[in-house]
Amino acid sequence: MKLLLTDSGVRNASILAALIELLGKPIAQASALCIPTAGYGGPYGDPGGPWRFISGRSPSPMTELGWKSVGVLELTALPSIDKERWVSWVREADALLVNGGDALYLCHWMRESGLAGLLPSLRDIVYVGLSAGSMVLTPRIGEDFVSWKPPTGDDSTLGVVDFSIFPHLNSPDCPENTMAAAERWAAKINGPAYATDAQTAIKVTDGSIEVVSEGHWKLLNPAS
Repeated sequence: MKLLLTDSGVRNASILAALIELLGKPIAQASALCIPTAGYGGPYGDPGGPWRFISGRSPSPMTELGWKSVGVLELTALPSIDKERWVSWVREADALLVNGGDALYLCHWMRESGLAGLLPSLRDIVYVGLSAGSMVLTPRIGEDFVSWKPPTGDDSTLGVVDFSIFPHLNSPDCPENTMAAAERWAAKINGPAYATDAQTAIKVTDGSIEVVSEGHWKLLNPAS
């Protein structure tokens, strides 16, 4: 699977170019499934956030990029749908657009739905994460970002990549997300981690990591 882990969506030309490169074709020729699930989790979740994400009215561009088609894959519904049906929907897509919100809630439903188990087999699909949609693929998110409490009781996530992410660096909407806060967070992570701002994404292909940014970012706890 090819990954584009964004902080705040496809915010600039560099991230857009990275997405097109991963797709291997113009966005207008590609089909996408958007996953709004994370937007319902946590204390700040509400019906408006998922609607804005799905309808392309979010300030974080994802679904409104000019896709050939966009469908909705709601993870909480998948356990009640024949697995062969929804797996075929996923395999036919060129991209998965994964909403922000609560990373642990999203992780729980990725596992419960069966999507987490399917991810390793999706070699040709581009996974585009937004905030929590990116963080869910890391080994852990850190206690600072825990709000919804999972059955596991810890902050572990899917571990598809071997680094963690501190999002929304110096964002006006998250004034507490300073570089000093990121460094304190990283000291408890015990692994490599990236602090990223709204103009930054991390591209991962075949284990190769590339930071795509027109803004500010920093690698914390680099591997020796």
